[in-house]
Amino acid sequence: MFKRYAIYFTPPPGGFSQLATAWLGWDLAQGCAVPHPDIPGVNVAALTERPRKYGLHATIKAPFTLADGVTEQGLTDALSAFCAGHPVVILEGLELTQIGRFLALTPAGDTSALNGLASAAMQSLDTFRAPLSEAEFNRKNRPNMSDRQRQLLRQWGYPHVEEFFRFHITLTGPIPDAELAQVRQAIEAYLMPAIPAPFDIDSLTLCGEDADGRFHQVARFGLGKAANSL
Repeated sequence: MFKRYAIYFTPPPGGFSQLATAWLGWDLAQGCAVPHPDIPGVNVAALTERPRKYGLHATIKAPFTLADGVTEQGLTDALSAFCAGHPVVILEGLELTQIGRFLALTPAGDTSALNGLASAAMQSLDTFRAPLSEAEFNRKNRPNMSDRQRQLLRQWGYPHVEEFFRFHITLTGPIPDAELAQVRQAIEAYLMPAIPAPFDIDSLTLCGEDADGRFHQVARFGLGKAANSL
C-alpha cells in the first residue's frame, strides 16, 4: 500500500526509455536509483534533483490519496478495464520544450486524441480519489491561478486538467538562464536522437508513492488490448 497513487504514461522499455531513465536517475519500473550519464560541463544530478523521485513519466492523473472504502487492487482493475477500451494514440513525435524554467518533452502535431484520452482517464478513475481537505485545497491554491483553475482544483483535485492539460515529460528542475542553452544542447545530443517518430502512447501505468516520496510502477496496461498487465 502506497501513500498516494498516480496514473502516468511511462515509455516502454527500449533505447529512449533507458537513456531518459538514466538522465533522471530513478527507475520507477524497477524501483531503484540508476547512474546518471557523464556529460562534460553539465551537472545532471543537480539538474534532475526535483523531478527525479517521479521517474520518467507524463502525468495523466496527478497523485492522489485513495478514497475511503477503495483499494489498490480495485484501482488496478479499473485502470486495466479503462485501457482495454481505449485505442493507442499516435503522435508525430516529441519536441524539447521550455516550460517556465524547466525543460520537458512535449508532443508534436495534433494532440486532440491524447487530450481526450487524458480527460477520460482522469474522470473515469476519479471515484478512487479522496476529496481534497480544506487544508489541502488551500495549500494547492496558488495566487496566479484563474477562477476556472480553482474550480477544477476543487472538482478534480488538480488544476491542470481539461483545457489546461498539457502532456509533458519533465526532464529538469528550474534552470538558471545562463545555463539554459548548454543544458538544451546536452539533452538534444544525448536524448533526442533516440526518440521514436511517430511516438505511440500505447499504455498507461499505475504508480505509487513510497514513504520517501519516490514513485514505483504498480502495473502497466496496454491501450486497446485485453485487460492484462504488461
